[in-house]
Amino acid sequence: MKIVKKFGTLGMAALAIMAGASTLMAADASTQELRGTLPESDYQFVKDTARGGTTEAQLGELAKEKALSPAIKSFGERMVTDHGKINEELQQIVARKGATLPTSLTRKENRELEKLQKLSGKDFDKAYADLMVKDHKKDLKEFQDAIKDLKDPDLRAFAQKTLATLEQHYGMAKQMHETVKSEK
Repeated sequence: MKIVKKFGTLGMAALAIMAGASTLMAADASTQELRGTLPESDYQFVKDTARGGTTEAQLGELAKEKALSPAIKSFGERMVTDHGKINEELQQIVARKGATLPTSLTRKENRELEKLQKLSGKDFDKAYADLMVKDHKKDLKEFQDAIKDLKDPDLRAFAQKTLATLEQHYGMAKQMHETVKSEK
């Protein structure tokens, strides 16, 4: 109350705006530290790719443990190997740019993991196969767009190279999905 009397309502509004601006500036500085020299849009691709790769590898580990279908187990093994290598390569690129990969998954990614952890048997196999087809179709689109939109040439080359692997994954996922459907 004393502050309002001293600064008035307009003064309080100005203080609130300045406080909000300093919070945003601190958040921007923090984001800048994480993204290094990468443009914001390129860093968004990096974050999405790293989290997606981590999720795919963790889901692959789950598939190796829980799947009934040998096709699912084999696909899970491939996801662990390939996405581990992809994230390693991405880490090397972003490190040269002074950027940092995220260390945690999004809520959505955690929910996907938790959902599949609760399933078993054929229910797990079907849900995993469905998710892998859907996810890799989305990944292909994101990487095709990234090849056109990324500003950093190293990231663009990475996206181009990785696209071929993701195309293989999508084909394998569709084949695995068909196999699981026929194993009823």
